[in-house]
Amino acid sequence: MPNIKSAIKRVKTSEANRQHNVQYKSAMRTAIKSFNTKVEEKDVDGAKAAFIAATKKVDKAATKGLIHKNKAAHEKSRLSKKLNTLEA
Repeated sequence: MPNIKSAIKRVKTSEANRQHNVQYKSAMRTAIKSFNTKVEEKDVDGAKAAFIAATKKVDKAATKGLIHKNKAAHEKSRLSKKLNTLEA
């Protein structure tokens, strides 16, 4: 444990930031999983709604710097490909 006051504060803030990051990333993964379950159930309307929610979460994670912007683009591409095959 650090002894210097500023180092103690850094530990606290970095832990708080880590908790926020875990929250955002978990929400993103959950949104993607819910989209995938809608696709497996062949629920077109539910999948469209879940797709919008999942892309928002992925974009938010990329904006926050939790995932790389290319990974975000890759994830959204995969999701849209699944949605298009479901609609066809």
